[in-house]
Amino acid sequence: MAKKNRPKKINLEDLGGFVFSTNPEFEPSEFEDGDERPVNPDEQLLELYFEKKGRGGKQVVLIRGFEGSEEALKKLGKSLKQHCGVGGSSKDGEIILQGNVRDKATDFLQKEGFKTKRIGG
Repeated sequence: MAKKNRPKKINLEDLGGFVFSTNPEFEPSEFEDGDERPVNPDEQLLELYFEKKGRGGKQVVLIRGFEGSEEALKKLGKSLKQHCGVGGSSKDGEIILQGNVRDKATDFLQKEGFKTKRIGG
């Protein structure tokens, strides 16, 4: 028995948050860029993970839990890399520092006013 060409079922989550309306008088609310307020460092808990699995044996420190804009994340990542004297990157809401510099990073973040928590290793 051959398969019929059935239309694929659409899941509402696949629409990416879009809402469709057949009401001709419907007007979506307007969102402004930069409407979110910056979160104070003392209100944030940053988790510092030590990791070396899946990286060819190289040691890295992952910093997760930052709440703020991508620009603020990159700025914090740059200042952390300069303070610790290592390379790394800042993307997808986390900062990656090359090497085992968790103690230096913790000291720097606490001086900046962040709450920190060491996780793993």
